[in-house]
Amino acid sequence: MTTVPASDTEPPTVRPATRSDLLAIHRIEKASFPQPWPFSAFESYVGEPGFLVAAADDDDVSVLLGYVVADTVPNHGTPLGHVKDLAVAPDYRGQGVGRTLLERAVEVLESVDAGSVKLEVRITNEAAISLYRSFEFEHRRTIPNYYGNGEDALVMMRTLDPE
Repeated sequence: MTTVPASDTEPPTVRPATRSDLLAIHRIEKASFPQPWPFSAFESYVGEPGFLVAAADDDDVSVLLGYVVADTVPNHGTPLGHVKDLAVAPDYRGQGVGRTLLERAVEVLESVDAGSVKLEVRITNEAAISLYRSFEFEHRRTIPNYYGNGEDALVMMRTLDPE
């Protein structure tokens, strides 16, 4: 696999995920999580506005840097946003890719009038928790044994600004 360094001057391009991105997305998923989503789970989100990828282009080669899956569920008349999955390829972590993806996902959720956004994160994933806190997500509760290995999850929420 050829890796292309993310540009120091330009943020990655964020665009809707396409079917042709799925293999690269699944590779990032498997490299990121001990219990990765199955390939078919990603297939079901293709075409959804909150399924986004970050990519960098170099010499006509597009490299997928990361992705986010976010959607809404009905919630007493005001949709509740849910960031279901967010991952950055190991070679591109710490370069702001996750921040860019989360920012765009929140914008998508705001555009469909979600009143708030929730997510679950492993209690040991300090980098992700720090990112979410920087976006004003707050810990609301802990779900014991949420993950298959028995690890707890933090449920974090953020209220969105009504326009």
